[in-house]
Formats: sequence, structure tokens, C-alpha cells
Amino acid sequence: VQLQASGGGLVQAGGSLRLSCAASGRTFSNYAMGWFRQAPGKEREFVAAISWSGGNTYYADSMKGRFTISRDNVKIMVYLQMNSLKPEDTAVYYCAAGSYSISKYSFGYWGQGTLVTVSS
Repeated sequence: VQLQASGGGLVQAGGSLRLSCAASGRTFSNYAMGWFRQAPGKEREFVAAISWSGGNTYYADSMKGRFTISRDNVKIMVYLQMNSLKPEDTAVYYCAAGSYSISKYSFGYWGQGTLVTVSS
């Protein structure tokens, strides 16, 4: 599975962005998908995950109620809708494919990342 993330950019605090992740490969629907992020000087952290069917989702506590992960297995896309953005959400965001988990080690395929910058 090859992944390409896009949609990052500069937004003011309180604003919204939608990240997209385009996947290639016939086995996309076999994988859970996740979004992770990495801020400068920090480790990559879990943001959200969605099961292969889209029937189950899970969010990091600080993203609950603000972020929504979704997927379209026909278009082979995964999305992350981010609302009420805060400066501390500034990071490079990565999409990943693997097993339904909050652990980055459960995801074997990674996109290249897209930068989100939230100004105060």
C-alpha cells in the first residue's frame, strides 16, 4: 500500500482543515488506517484510527470532539477533519495503514506527511 497525504497548510487558531490520504493498492480495504503527528523535537504521536470497514474509530483524548477520521473504500481515501484547531496542533501529520491500534508500531505503511501550522 502506498500512501500520499495532503491538505496541510497555515490556519488561524479556531479554524478548520481537512487532511486527505490517497492510497494505492488493491488491499486497501484490508487495513485499518491511522493518523499520527509529529511536532518539532517531539515523538510521533497517535491522533486517530479507523477500522478497515470504517465501523470503529478511536481518538487520542486531546482530539476527541474536534477531529473526525473517515474513509472511503471505493475512492481509496482516508480523511481527517480537524476543527477548533489550536497552536499546539501544529505538526507534520502522517497517514498510515496497518492494524487497528493506537501504537505506531502496528502500522507498517506510511505516507510522507503534510505540515499543519496553526497560528495564534
